[in-house]
Amino acid sequence: MPELPEVETTKIGLEQLLTNKTITNVGIRNPNLRWIVDKSIKSKITNQVIRSFSRRGKYILFNLEEGYLMIHLGMSGKINVVDINEPTQKHDHFLLYFNDRVMRFNDPRRFGSIFYLESLDHKLLNSLGVEPLEDLFHENYLFENSRNKTQNVKAFIMDSKIVVGVGNIYACESLFKAGINPKTRANKISKQRYINLTNNIKEVLTNAIKAGGTTLQDFAKVDGKPGYFSQELSVYGRENELCFNCNGKIKRIVQNQRSTFYCPKCQK
Repeated sequence: MPELPEVETTKIGLEQLLTNKTITNVGIRNPNLRWIVDKSIKSKITNQVIRSFSRRGKYILFNLEEGYLMIHLGMSGKINVVDINEPTQKHDHFLLYFNDRVMRFNDPRRFGSIFYLESLDHKLLNSLGVEPLEDLFHENYLFENSRNKTQNVKAFIMDSKIVVGVGNIYACESLFKAGINPKTRANKISKQRYINLTNNIKEVLTNAIKAGGTTLQDFAKVDGKPGYFSQELSVYGRENELCFNCNGKIKRIVQNQRSTFYCPKCQK
């Protein structure tokens, strides 16, 4: 599933290619995504100029002259921008046409979503927590919000109502760097350890964005190239391999129906 660095990488690519471009046509080849794509989107955004792009959580926002196009990549979605004459591919469900190129939203599993919004006052955005790379995610934030939380710390930092975009890969990596066992109850972790975890979350996400995200299976950048942060992973996907710090073995467990990777020796 694309996480914050992959979504941010996609947003940056779109900014570079499509800012101030005019949408000349819209193609809805399959509206049956997580929510049905409203076919009125075509009339609402055709001939509009994309003024800028932004991101809220894992939602990419196309800031138009009037309103917003909001896209979520879901579990397997990706966005490519290609020459307008290039043939469409299987699972290209939504297309934006420009004078010389086309943007294609490709989603084999169809858990992505596409909405036109007149304003950003929307239920999917209003429930989101703070952005982990912005000032509201300060060093005391996790500690202050964890005092009544009895779930494990990994589930806590992955809760989008607390902080957005810390998905499974980056939660595992951040907890490893902070030396925190993912099974620990959120309200049992000290303030100083949360300060350390906060700094590690920011560092891991920032480095992943610089590397262009993590390509494990489906994700690719807007230009079709893979992200390279997978080469920097310390624990995720490394079950039974040696820990880079202590030479102990990386362990995999299942938490909240997701695989968790950690080093039992390093993460107490």
